[in-house]
Amino acid sequence: MGDLANAQSDDAPLANSKRSEAAAEAAAQIPEGRGDTIVNAAVTINKPVAEVFGFFRDFANLPRFMENIERIDVIDPQRSHWVVKAPAGGSVEWDARVTEEEADRLIAWTSEDGAEVPNSGRVEFRDAGTRGTVVTATILYDPPGGVIGKVIAKMFQREPAIQARRDLRRFKQLLETGEIATPAMNAKQFEEMGL
Repeated sequence: MGDLANAQSDDAPLANSKRSEAAAEAAAQIPEGRGDTIVNAAVTINKPVAEVFGFFRDFANLPRFMENIERIDVIDPQRSHWVVKAPAGGSVEWDARVTEEEADRLIAWTSEDGAEVPNSGRVEFRDAGTRGTVVTATILYDPPGGVIGKVIAKMFQREPAIQARRDLRRFKQLLETGEIATPAMNAKQFEEMGL
């Protein structure tokens, strides 16, 4: 019996779990969840949890490592306005509201009614001792343009699952080294080549 119980459970973050119900469990942890597509990613950052949480909680910092965010206007400690690049050009906007927060542990949000991309999420920060902080992001969203929009986003590598992994890697680089490694070509050069 003990072996069966151990085989059916693991202590991996939901982002890395092999259990089929892990995504549903992650979504259930998001208060006022909006969206029917789930993205889950995790990274370990070699910095103390208070420093990692504090940097992330200042939403004005997010465009520094989240590639598709054009800007975030902080309205008050609980509300902000987001402007994000759309997969096929242009941008989408929404207002977001913090729905749950525990200092140095978690922050959750949801988009307000009328959002161009209904979304919600939760970012957890877990002390990993000498390894630093494990950051786990779980995001629910409705892709703009439905299934077709999701395919276009994937073609342009702006699909949230791809972007979440990249953004977390850039977050790690920024906090650990103070800068983000860039490709040999800049974004404009990539666009000119059709990449």
